[in-house]
Amino acid sequence: MGKIKQLSTISSNCIIKFYEGRLLKKFANEEDPMEVLGCARGHTHAELIQNLPRHKNFSPDLLRQVKKIPEVVLRNSGTQLAKKINRMMREVSTESYRAIQFTRTEINNRGVLYGVVFLKHRVIDLVLKYFHERFGSLCIICLYNEGTHKTTIINEKGRTRVFKSSLMKTVEILSENRPIIPYFDDIQFSGEEIFKTLYTSQFISERENKNFFKKMIPDKCFELPGMRGGVEKGFRNKKINDFL
Repeated sequence: MGKIKQLSTISSNCIIKFYEGRLLKKFANEEDPMEVLGCARGHTHAELIQNLPRHKNFSPDLLRQVKKIPEVVLRNSGTQLAKKINRMMREVSTESYRAIQFTRTEINNRGVLYGVVFLKHRVIDLVLKYFHERFGSLCIICLYNEGTHKTTIINEKGRTRVFKSSLMKTVEILSENRPIIPYFDDIQFSGEEIFKTLYTSQFISERENKNFFKKMIPDKCFELPGMRGGVEKGFRNKKINDFL
């Protein structure tokens, strides 16, 4: 493990240091006191300790290594291990973001919102939290993870439970003792109708921008449960590329 070594003091407010041959600089009285020249910001020790265990390839040994690496090196991908760790963090955040953006949900007249996700990492609580913050005061949210073959729910009070039964079986069980809610009874529509609106909003013929269109809904997202088989009525086997 390399050590940070002070080389010299240049002035009263600037110190030049080296870590494993990399040039670091520190300025006094700054919130972000150190940065590796030419590199982008990564993650702090606290952020890594909290979120790195979400990755499917996480191990306790990896966390022990993280704690030994200077934070400035972690935040700036200063070593190969630091780069690997930041890549793992990026994979976790990307998966949760895509699940939030592209999960197709439906809601029944008993106030049970449900959908299917495919998550490799331990982020289903983040996805559930997002839906709970938007709809949680009105309904129960159920998500079936094709990666674990389990259904996780979060109720109106924010409490979560895991069921080993299928999504629709879980929805049926939860709906049994809940009254019909007129508000939800009036807004029954399919997820496909919602996604048809999304498609239309991302491709406007009057100001055609194919690159932006593909960027907003990249090809990889069609592998997600909510996007498989197409999303527009009458075009169930189409991808965005088929419309370009």
